[in-house]
Amino acid sequence: MNELLKEIDERRARRALKSEKIDDAVVQRIMTAATYAPSCFNSQPWRFMVVSEEEELARLHESLSGGNYWAKKAPLMIVLATKMEFDAKLSDNRDYALFGCGLAAANLMLQATNEGLYAHPMAGFDPLVVKEAFGIPDDYIVITLIAIGYPGSLEGLSDKHVDSEKSERSRKPESEVICRQQWNFA
Repeated sequence: MNELLKEIDERRARRALKSEKIDDAVVQRIMTAATYAPSCFNSQPWRFMVVSEEEELARLHESLSGGNYWAKKAPLMIVLATKMEFDAKLSDNRDYALFGCGLAAANLMLQATNEGLYAHPMAGFDPLVVKEAFGIPDDYIVITLIAIGYPGSLEGLSDKHVDSEKSERSRKPESEVICRQQWNFA
């Protein structure tokens, strides 16, 4: 059996980040990788805002929940948003835009891993604060913020987050999330 791709095997949502600036060419490769994600009918429903300047980063920091204090060290944050009309609404009312954006975020994180960076997507932020701070129209859905930085020191992290940084990867057993030929989940 083939081995997993190095980037898939190594990617983790780490929090120990350096505040060292990321070269523009690296940022460009990460963002290009994100845009190469597949999408339904090639609709490309993702909209990314790249934030790397101190003043704008500070505005994003205002939206973070307390548990995401560590993200304030990230020299680069990405805002990922969409509008449902950017992609297909399927017969059972599935809005496919969110799936496409998830694929783009995965590409972004894998390219960041390839570049020697940590890329940590977050749900712990207030999207209304982000919209207000950056003039994002109400009809957009701000899906996630992704903090990106080079691996850094554990200094300044809570004990819980230090333990998490040192822990082995923890995944549910595949038997709990994969079935074959017949649906066997409750």
